Amino acid sequence: MEQQEEIQKIVSNKDVIVIDRRSFFGVLLGIGSAGMGALLAVPVLRYVLYPLYAKSKSTWSPIGSMDEFSNLSQPILKHLTLKQVDGWREVDSSLTVYVTKGADGALTVLSDICPHLGCAVAWQKAQDKFFCPCHGSVFKPNGKHVSGPAPRGMDPLPHKIVDGKLMVKFEYFRENVPNREVLS
Repeated sequence: MEQQEEIQKIVSNKDVIVIDRRSFFGVLLGIGSAGMGALLAVPVLRYVLYPLYAKSKSTWSPIGSMDEFSNLSQPILKHLTLKQVDGWREVDSSLTVYVTKGADGALTVLSDICPHLGCAVAWQKAQDKFFCPCHGSVFKPNGKHVSGPAPRGMDPLPHKIVDGKLMVKFEYFRENVPNREVLS
């Protein structure tokens, strides 16, 4: 009885906090649950936020053997099938590029996307030039800008030769800006 009276006196005093065994384990259980919740939330948040900070990735794609381009006199249209991973989405896309040979004999791979507003540029053999059908931009066979609203020439793509095959890494560029900016 005396012990309970002492506890009552202590409890009635507002400055002292009494923690018994039950409340201690309750606080311990709450802290442990919050910690486990935080640990489990990290992978979930990474999964949900992944598309926001993930970059689109494209790989090197073969566009033909080097024998095919040995005596190239004008640009040739080649089709690519790419598997692009963008966040959670995996897309198979069919793209086209032009392979040209410079005066020095070096091959150049050009994107067929017009740097003005993204239309598909077409090679006109009779005029020996590239033409954009949307707004009338004209480009030389090496991709340099001749006339029209395009702010720069056609965009060259990274390419390399592996085991006698010409490989290209397709990239997208920002449209309607004078300097070439790679988007992905």
